[in-house]
Amino acid sequence: MSDLNKQKIVESVPQQGFFGHPKGLFTLFFTEFWERFSYYGMKAILLYYMYYEVSKGGLGLDDNTALAIVSVYGSLVYMSGIIGGWLADRIFGESKAVFYGGILIMLGHITLAVPGSLTLFFVSMVLIVLGTGLLKPNVSSVVGELYSEQDQRRDAGFSIFYMGINLGSFIAPLTVGTIGMKYNFHLGFGLAAVGMLLGLIMFVFTKKRNLGLAGTYVASPLSPEERKKVFRIIGAGSLLLAIIIAITIPLGWLTFNSLIVIIGILGILIPTIYFVVMFRSPRTTSAERSRLIAYIPLFIAAIMFWAIQEQGSTILANYADKRTQLDFAGIRISPTWFQSLNPLFIIIFAPVFAWLWVKLGKRQPTIPKKFALGLLFAGLSFLVILLPAYLGGEDALVNPLWLVLSYFIVVLGELCLSPVGLSATTKLAPTAFSSQTMSLWFLSNAAAQAINAQIVKFYSPTTEMLYFGVIGGAAILLSIVLFLFSSKIQGFMKGIQ
Repeated sequence: MSDLNKQKIVESVPQQGFFGHPKGLFTLFFTEFWERFSYYGMKAILLYYMYYEVSKGGLGLDDNTALAIVSVYGSLVYMSGIIGGWLADRIFGESKAVFYGGILIMLGHITLAVPGSLTLFFVSMVLIVLGTGLLKPNVSSVVGELYSEQDQRRDAGFSIFYMGINLGSFIAPLTVGTIGMKYNFHLGFGLAAVGMLLGLIMFVFTKKRNLGLAGTYVASPLSPEERKKVFRIIGAGSLLLAIIIAITIPLGWLTFNSLIVIIGILGILIPTIYFVVMFRSPRTTSAERSRLIAYIPLFIAAIMFWAIQEQGSTILANYADKRTQLDFAGIRISPTWFQSLNPLFIIIFAPVFAWLWVKLGKRQPTIPKKFALGLLFAGLSFLVILLPAYLGGEDALVNPLWLVLSYFIVVLGELCLSPVGLSATTKLAPTAFSSQTMSLWFLSNAAAQAINAQIVKFYSPTTEMLYFGVIGGAAILLSIVLFLFSSKIQGFMKGIQ
């Protein structure tokens, strides 16, 4: 997008109206608030819906299959962001991508709200994966278009927007989760659909007066000839995929287990291809190649971190349901409530960490050392949760405060690694690949969840201590290695701090 178009967009947006920020931030804040409410509300009950018996309103799948499906689903959500970003950049712009994505997400939740078969369940997952891939990366991009590059409010604006994400994520498990678990799973999914509908209504009825031209420009539009070629490729690819599925499923070649393997391979292969293409490109300078080398160990560390953090909605969700004493302090705790702990702790402690880094100034840890700290906390969060089984045995129900402590420790790691990773990605990215490198950062989460789909099958109450111990120990070991080599990695960054 040209500098002239960027300036036109900024001039078209009312620049005062939401806590001293552009009015468009109000639209995007509540659109993302309701989208996250919808997504995390659905995710809070998804695992339980899959493995609860049919007589209890579930699908009756075995625990390990349900755990693997949630991991595969999470991986595909992050992979689909690449497609959503490309469609917005080349075909219909970010605003339409947000709208189309919201429609698909809502339809996915409506499909989940209708009692039906396993086939309907997978249809809903496809709709939500595609919809989230369209909406999630593009609504954040529109936030950036509200401000000029010199606007001092930009970072604060993203902080406010980030608060909307976490508020929606915090409220959803308490509401959707409670209704889904106490009354009916499908009623909970229906409430998630209503949440997305509210987000769409907010977006459609306020965007014209609040967003101006933000999200309407197509950054690098396809020519008519290119568009025809792309649609032919998409059509041919879709047809070929349908034929492959139609042949391999009846023959027993394409099973859920083989799908898990395919997703696992893609989770590693796609980012690897990204790295190779950027490193070998003639548009990448020698200094940028050095920074890419520095980025590789950070990316590997991020995969390890997210592999633990994302198990908060799989293994620890299962742990909350089956291994935790839910009658506590005179109240009955819903296992879904634990899913609210991560956003709650982020809301509370994100400003503390932001203040801490500013206060330390030049004395703050380097980027690799912050990543090492993040991994250390992630590993400790898993070692903490194995202690109850060690102290009380695998059959005793666990005090819920152990789970609270585990979620708290991993959030400390997230605040050391996640925002720092976003910032480091923008600094270390080759100029010619700045947008793609941001997509690459999100693929660290996709790779982590693809790996999780392979390893969650090893979890059971009898292997609990070994499972948490091996993964937690591996994270701590990797954090030590990263810390020891931090100076070397910093040298490859060529002046980036």
